[in-house]
Amino acid sequence: GVTKGHGFEGVTKRWGTKKLPRKTHKGLRKVACIGAWHPARVCFTVPRAGQTGYHHRTEMNKKIYRVGKGIHTVDGVVKKNNAGTNFDITEKSITPMGGFPHYGIVNQDYVMIKGSIPGVVKRVITLRKSLLRQTSRNAREDIKLTWIDTSSTMGHGRFQTKEEKDKFMGPTKKSMAASE
Repeated sequence: GVTKGHGFEGVTKRWGTKKLPRKTHKGLRKVACIGAWHPARVCFTVPRAGQTGYHHRTEMNKKIYRVGKGIHTVDGVVKKNNAGTNFDITEKSITPMGGFPHYGIVNQDYVMIKGSIPGVVKRVITLRKSLLRQTSRNAREDIKLTWIDTSSTMGHGRFQTKEEKDKFMGPTKKSMAASE
């Protein structure tokens, strides 16, 4: 994937160098010395200001939990039950209540991966099989998903479906006005 871009940044943010003392001439978020007289050039190891982020990065050994189907139609009926498991028979969509932050609602096919991936939301990533044979016990274990949490990712996340929330909260002014 390609990491989140931060634009042109100075050495303090880009490389985490120490800030110079308060009374420093012409700024303090700099590198005090960029090298000796000889060699008469700046070494590549010296931190300099420049582009931060939007770099191509490769991560290995990502575990795929599920390749799921999006919202689809079967015999003229719209099926939204793509977050159910063998142990959890509740009909619910993979999208959490209120949608994913900065993404929205998942309508297309999806891939559920363990951990994080580089880049911002909606950025394209490339997945491929590993060139090395996976021999560790952790990599070869069978994955049995028992439950997928679809509660809201904003707030406390108490309810799994809208129906469950409506049942607990009771009738609201909005629902009463709509029924009249």
